[in-house]
Amino acid sequence: MFLQLPGVAPQDFESGDPVKVKVNKLSSPKNLPFDFYSLYPFCKPKGGVVSFHENLGEVLRGDRIENSVFEGKFRKDSHCTAACRSPGLSEADVKLWKQRVKDQYRVNMILDNLPVGQVRVKKVKVKDAETGKKTERVVRFYERGFPVGHVVDVDDGDDGDDGGVVVYNHFVFKVLYHADETTQRVVGFEVVPYSVDSSMDGACDPKTGLRADALEGNRLQRITKGEAMNFTYDIVYVPSEITWSTRWESYLTMPTSKDVHWFSIVNSLMVLLFLTGMVAMIMLRTLRRDISAYNDLETAEEAAEETGWKLVHGDVFRPPKFASWLAVCVGTGTQVLSMVVGSMVLSVMGVLSPANRGSLGTAGIFLFVFSGVFNGYASARAYRSFKMTQWKRTTTRAALAFPMLVSTVFLLLNFLVWGQRSSGAVPFWSLFALMFLWFGVSVPLTFVGSFVGYRKEAPEDPVRTNKIPRQVPETAWWNGWLTTVVMGGVLPFGA
Repeated sequence: MFLQLPGVAPQDFESGDPVKVKVNKLSSPKNLPFDFYSLYPFCKPKGGVVSFHENLGEVLRGDRIENSVFEGKFRKDSHCTAACRSPGLSEADVKLWKQRVKDQYRVNMILDNLPVGQVRVKKVKVKDAETGKKTERVVRFYERGFPVGHVVDVDDGDDGDDGGVVVYNHFVFKVLYHADETTQRVVGFEVVPYSVDSSMDGACDPKTGLRADALEGNRLQRITKGEAMNFTYDIVYVPSEITWSTRWESYLTMPTSKDVHWFSIVNSLMVLLFLTGMVAMIMLRTLRRDISAYNDLETAEEAAEETGWKLVHGDVFRPPKFASWLAVCVGTGTQVLSMVVGSMVLSVMGVLSPANRGSLGTAGIFLFVFSGVFNGYASARAYRSFKMTQWKRTTTRAALAFPMLVSTVFLLLNFLVWGQRSSGAVPFWSLFALMFLWFGVSVPLTFVGSFVGYRKEAPEDPVRTNKIPRQVPETAWWNGWLTTVVMGGVLPFGA
């Protein structure tokens, strides 16, 4: 169940109302996302391409929501509607199409805020909680979008050395709707793509629909230089028992059994217990040796001498070498933690519903920006505990260091994506908005939090710090920081 929030209110339809399908990006698990019209430039609407409002999270995800030629009337089935026709493909066009198909690009469309999906069915084994027996259950789920085409085998009749590439050029859209006495709402958006040879006469008729023999044998739409392609579509309306409040469940259902999740949980717990036990064993051995030495002392003079772990207390609260940067790390960690906790709280409340595309990214950015006040406060308190006075320099570092590092990497990657003309590239005005949020909101809030934190009294240390630092003996090479960092991360990473 998803909360009914502003901007995600249900849309009621009447029979005959216009239904317009919007197009989104072309996505691939192997490559960058691209705009829909970068591959289908001949399918642009007559009035021109219109971009719809996008929030900051959608832009960062690479979503480009635009109008399309695919439209119909609610509860009025239509067949073999002509969408567009490509001109004779040039050699560059053929190369581009083949590359997009081989990279497994999928077309993403949207209707009434629902992404188009292909229905998939998979059998999974589920363990019954009462009997403990495993039974097979059929899970129905959506695979987002539909492929541009597929590569066929040489045995299918193609003479090309790559087996040939087939394009899907006929789309059967199934619009699931739920109707009651007063309302009619869209609750599902499915697609079944087909490949039909455009040179066949009467293969797709608006009255009779797609002929069955058009899908037989080698009557598929191949990508050939100089050959044009026809693109057609059907829109079929199917009544459904799915309610509007639960229409996202099919999109979020994963075709996995519960055993996989339990295995992951047990695996994580075992690693956690092993690491905890290993650290506890080392500490107990060391402490047992020190405690035995303390119990063997006989005179008061011997007891007054500090040995073992007691020697550490006089240097624990000594200001470190890079006290300012340690305070910056504490403040930045507090800011990131505040953002994560805030995002989790909003998700639990249902505010970050999947119906709000890009809401998670947008919420994360704004939470990070407004958490700058916690960054400034935490860094100032940590810096104040070191009895230091240059709090302005530390606050400036806290406000700029981490965002500057992330921004540098982000801009370098964005320039590379720009060079590929991908829809994943963030536009200039969005970059300007991010810079404004950083310098106009986050930096001032960091200074406000630092000012409040530094004005408070410094926390008192629980023990006295020695004036002269204790000399630390040299450690063996296997106890160095590099070896410790590497070995400490090998086990969790391997698990």
